[in-house]
Amino acid sequence: MTMRTFLEVVEIRTKIASVFPFIIGTLFSMSYFHQFQFGYTLLFFLAMLVFDMTTTAINNYMDFEKAKSDTYKYQENVIGREQLSPKTVRTMILSMLAFTAVIGLLLSWFTGWLLLVLGGIVCFIGVFYTFGPIPLSRMPLGELFSGVTMGLGIFVITVYINTVSAPVFFLQFDLKSGAFALTGHLWQIAAIVLAASPLMFTIAAIILANNLRDIETDIKNHRYTLVYYIGRDQGIFLFRFLMFACYLMILIGLPFGVFGWPQLLVLLTFPKIRQNLRAHRQSLPHPQSFGYAIKNMILINSVYAATFVLQLLFQ
Repeated sequence: MTMRTFLEVVEIRTKIASVFPFIIGTLFSMSYFHQFQFGYTLLFFLAMLVFDMTTTAINNYMDFEKAKSDTYKYQENVIGREQLSPKTVRTMILSMLAFTAVIGLLLSWFTGWLLLVLGGIVCFIGVFYTFGPIPLSRMPLGELFSGVTMGLGIFVITVYINTVSAPVFFLQFDLKSGAFALTGHLWQIAAIVLAASPLMFTIAAIILANNLRDIETDIKNHRYTLVYYIGRDQGIFLFRFLMFACYLMILIGLPFGVFGWPQLLVLLTFPKIRQNLRAHRQSLPHPQSFGYAIKNMILINSVYAATFVLQLLFQ
């Protein structure tokens, strides 16, 4: 397997969806909690990126194995098109999972048991999103689980490893007695969820846009996503709602001190987002329609990240 083929199997171009929660989670830790742990953050970034590539490889592998259409299996899916050995792909997937597990255990040793729990939940959902007899991606749950796992899960873990010196939440566990205690600060946790919400919505919107575009192909391959149940028109409405909800969360967080004046700059993206939403609706079901979800996510989250940098500069 060449490097070019490997990068195509893991769809490296799509990793921006997981990088944004990591970047913004780090910036939020620095601006809101005034904490930053460089070493832990670097280790987590490596584990997160490799695991994201793993889940994508699993997705392509399972789509190849479960494909009902020969056209899709041997002309569109990268494994069939590049004539890759399924055994080689499985070995690659297991190797990346092992790497992620080692880093995760190492970080848990340094930062606490709760990371093992949080990481385990995220990894479980990530693997079974596309693996198993009935993957989550083939059910009307893909948008929910992808948004929560990547948008919130990565964000929460990033905040957790950066705030170990003054934990927002912490799990105490005595291995000998089996006793445990989970402590945390409710309003700080609420602030984290609120700050992560634009990431959850934009990532869920990417999955929704993909399903809006591919509904006919998905049905042929027995993938019954949310769009199959609610219809394309309602799917378009939900797509628009997710985008507008990003702005609503910022306005809600402002009076509670979760956000400062710099986050209001995200509102400046509204005209362009509205323009993209109109273009997205007109372009369906053409393949280019999916690109508008990527553009929206990059635009909103790039400005969102920049506002935290600006906030740090003025603190």
